Amino acid sequence: MSKYKFQIANNQYEVDVTNVDDNVADVIVNGTVYKVEVEKSLQTTKTPKLIRSVAVPNTDGSPQVAKTSSPAALKGTGVIKSPLPGKVLNILVKPGDMVSIGQKIAVLEAMKMENNIDSDKEGRVTEVKVAKGDNVMEGDILVVIG
Repeated sequence: MSKYKFQIANNQYEVDVTNVDDNVADVIVNGTVYKVEVEKSLQTTKTPKLIRSVAVPNTDGSPQVAKTSSPAALKGTGVIKSPLPGKVLNILVKPGDMVSIGQKIAVLEAMKMENNIDSDKEGRVTEVKVAKGDNVMEGDILVVIG
């Protein structure tokens, strides 16, 4: 596992650590095998874990705001944003159309794949900010629902 050379009081020591289980290590010192108890448990190094954020962000601009609205507030208003950069292949709604939650409103090509963009709001389309063939970045507004 690991080899070390020590010099203590002008004496040479060759130490070979062959195995470590919890806090007990098997050590060979100048050809003699010893079991050594370590004061604290040794931790083997682990490969770090890659933690990725969600690939498709919510289209809401401020996720810290509560998702429920007050009873007097207008329902379903807001914008639908592009969840990733790409090219607009098709817009399936036009101003004046009623959309419901989960309805497909656009098709976006990103990394040679077609991605359906669904509405997460319910209401009437007041404005379409992009056209077929436009290139968009992540977070660009596609459709305004009012």
